[in-house]
Amino acid sequence: MSSTSDIVAKMRLSLVEKSHLPTKVSEHSRPLTKVSQQILSLAKVAERKSPVTNNAEQGLRFAKISEAQQQPMKVAEKVPPKDSSEQIKAPPSIPSQNQIMRGEKSDHLRSGIVAYEGQHYVKALAEWKKAAAEGEVEAQYRIGLLYARGEGVIQSIPDAVAWYERAAKGGHVEAQFKLGTIYLNGAKSLSSGLDNWFKSASHHNGETAQRNLNTLFPNGISVERDLDAALSWIAAAAKNGKAEAQSLLGDMYRRGHDTAQDYNAARHWYLLAAQQGNASALFGLGDIYYRGLGVDVDHRAAADWYEKASNKGDARGHVALGSIYLTGRGRENNREKAARLFVQAAELGEARGLYQAALMHLSGDGLPEDLDRAETYLRKAAKQNYLPAIISLGKLYARGKGVEPDLREAASWYQRAAELGDAESQFIVGHLFATGAGVAGSLGKSAKWFLRAAEQGHGTAAHNIAAYYATGRGVARDEAKAVEWYKKAAAQGITASQVQLGKLLYSAAEDGPRDRQLAADLLKKAAETGDREANFALAILYLNGEKLEHNAKRTIELLRKSAEAGHTGAALQLGHIYMGKYRIDSVKVEINDAIRWYTKAAEAGNVEAQYNLGMLHLRGEGVLADLVAAANWIEKAAHNDHAASQFQLGVMHCTGQGVPQDLPKAIAWYELAAQLGYPLAQYNLAVMLSKGQGCGLDRKKAYLWLQRAADQGLEAAETALREFDGSDLTTERGVTER
Repeated sequence: MSSTSDIVAKMRLSLVEKSHLPTKVSEHSRPLTKVSQQILSLAKVAERKSPVTNNAEQGLRFAKISEAQQQPMKVAEKVPPKDSSEQIKAPPSIPSQNQIMRGEKSDHLRSGIVAYEGQHYVKALAEWKKAAAEGEVEAQYRIGLLYARGEGVIQSIPDAVAWYERAAKGGHVEAQFKLGTIYLNGAKSLSSGLDNWFKSASHHNGETAQRNLNTLFPNGISVERDLDAALSWIAAAAKNGKAEAQSLLGDMYRRGHDTAQDYNAARHWYLLAAQQGNASALFGLGDIYYRGLGVDVDHRAAADWYEKASNKGDARGHVALGSIYLTGRGRENNREKAARLFVQAAELGEARGLYQAALMHLSGDGLPEDLDRAETYLRKAAKQNYLPAIISLGKLYARGKGVEPDLREAASWYQRAAELGDAESQFIVGHLFATGAGVAGSLGKSAKWFLRAAEQGHGTAAHNIAAYYATGRGVARDEAKAVEWYKKAAAQGITASQVQLGKLLYSAAEDGPRDRQLAADLLKKAAETGDREANFALAILYLNGEKLEHNAKRTIELLRKSAEAGHTGAALQLGHIYMGKYRIDSVKVEINDAIRWYTKAAEAGNVEAQYNLGMLHLRGEGVLADLVAAANWIEKAAHNDHAASQFQLGVMHCTGQGVPQDLPKAIAWYELAAQLGYPLAQYNLAVMLSKGQGCGLDRKKAYLWLQRAADQGLEAAETALREFDGSDLTTERGVTER
C-alpha cells in the first residue's frame, strides 16, 4: 500500500504534467485544480500526523522579540533628535498610503470580498486577480493573505511575500508590516507533507524533483531572513503610522539585535506608537526609564508607563508593575497589589507572572499558601522553558515542601534545567548521577555534567571533574587535565582544589606535571586559611621531604592544628612521630604522647591507629600489657579490612592470646588477610591447610597459597615450596608470628 508521501509525490508529478504554471507570480491566476485540492488535503493529513510549528504564521500575526533577549546599555544621550525619523531608510519611491489616490472600491475587489465572506475562496482569488491587474493594492494584499493562509490555493509564504511586496510598493501599510515581519523571522516550509514528498522524490530523482518543485512553487518553499529588508519595510509601515510597526521598530533599536542599537530612536518610535495606545510601546517606554536607556533612571516615570501598559491588558506590564510594587521602587511597597498583578499576568499565561504568583503561593506571603496552585503555575511556566520555574520545581520535589520528597521527579526537572544551560543545575545533575539519587548512578554521565558546569565557570564542578581525571572515575585518567581543572577551581578560592593540586603536583611522575615547588606554594597558601586538610597535606609534604629535620617544629604544629580540628590522619601521624617512626633527632620518643594521639585517632575510627594501639597493649610498650584491650582494638581494625589486624587476630586465636583459642576462627581471619595480599597470612593459612588444622586437609590449596606468599618474596614460603614433596609441612616451622 502506498504511503501518504508517495501519493502526494505522484499527484504532484501529475499536476506538473497537466499544468502550465508561470515561473513567477504574475497576473495569471493559480487556483486549486481538483488534483491540487487532493494534494493539499493529503498534505494536511500528513501535517496532522507529523505536526510542525507554524513559525511563519506566528510571524504574520505578531512579530515581537523575546524579552529574554534584552541586553540594556547605558548611554549619555538624553533627548531624542528632532529628526530621528530621518535615520530610518525607507524603500525608495514608495508612496505612503495617504498619497495613493483611491476612489470607490473596484467592482472586482468588492465581488471578491463577498465571495471570500461566503468562503468561496477560488472565486475570490479570481476576482482579486482582476482587481490586482488594475493596480488595486488592497486586492494584491488580500491575495497575499490567501497564500499565507492556504485558502483557495496551496499554502505558500513565498508566494504571499511576492503579492505583499506588490501591495507594499503601492503603499499598503499592512502589506509593508507583514512583509517586514516575515523577513525579520524568515519562514520555513509550512507543510511537513510537502517536505516529506520532496525528500522522497529527491531520493529517487533529485533533478526531476527540483524541477517539479520549481514549477509548482516558482518562488520557492521558504523565505530566508533578510534583516535589511525587514528593517526597511517595518520602517516604511512605521512612517505610515502603523502603531505595531512603530513599536516593533522601537524594540529593534532598543535591543540592537537586528540593527545598530539606538536608544533615542527607540524612544522616538515608542512615543509615536504610545500616542496610539499601543500596549507594547507603553511597556517599552517603561523599560527605557526603568533601566535608564538613553535617559536618567526614573523608576516613577517607568511605573507610570508600566501602569498604562497594564491598563491596556499587557501581561508584561502586569509583571513589571507588580515587581515595582514588590520592591517599592517607583511606587509604595504593596504586596497585595503586586500579587493581584502577578495573578492577572499568570491568567494570561505570562511565564514570569506564573512564576511570581507561584512563589507567593508557596510562601503564603501576598497570596494564600496553596501548594497545588503553586505547582500548577510553575508547571505552566516550565512549559515555556522559563528557567527559574524549572529550577523551582526541582527544588520543590527535592525538599518536599508540603509533599513527600520525590528525587526522581526532582532529577527530571534539574536535568531539563541543565539541558537549558543552567550551570548550577548541571552541577546538581552531576552530583545526582554520582550518588544515584533519583537516577541510575553513572559516573560517566556524572563526569559529563560536571564538565559542562565547569566549562561555565562553576568552581565546585571544576574541582569534581579534576578529581575524576585524577582518579580515572567516569573518564580516562589524565593527570594533565586534572591539573588544569584543579588550577581553575583553585583560582576561585576553593581550598580543597589547592590542596589536591598541591598533592598531585608533588607526587606526579617526573615525566608528568610534577612541580614540587608549586606544590609547596599551593599547600602553604591553603594552610594559611586554617583548613585542616591543607595543614595535614603540607605536614605530609614536610615529613616526606629532604629537610624534615629543619621543618620538624612546623610539621608538628601543622599536625596538631589539623588533629585538633578532627583530622584522624593527623592524629595518627603525631602518634608515629612520638613513637620514633620518622627518627627526628630533635623530637624525643614519648610513648605516652604516642598513645594519646593513637587513642584519639583510634576512637575516631582510624584503623591503623587501632592496630598500633592494640599492638602496644599486646606487647606492653608504654602501658601495662592488656591482652583483652589488645584484642578489642585489633578486632575493630580487622572488621574494617585492615589486613595486618586480620592476620594478628588469626595468630591470637591460634595461641589463645586475649581471646579463646579457636583454630577455625584463626583460619577464617588468615584467609581474609590472605585475600587482601598479606604474605604472612598466606603462609600461615597454607601451613594449617596442609595439616588440616582447624579445617579439612587441602594440600592443593595449601600449595597455591605458598606460591602467592613466595611471589611476594617471603623467604619461609620459598623454602617450603622447595621442600613440598607430598608430605606435610614440618611442624617445626609452625605458625609464623609477627
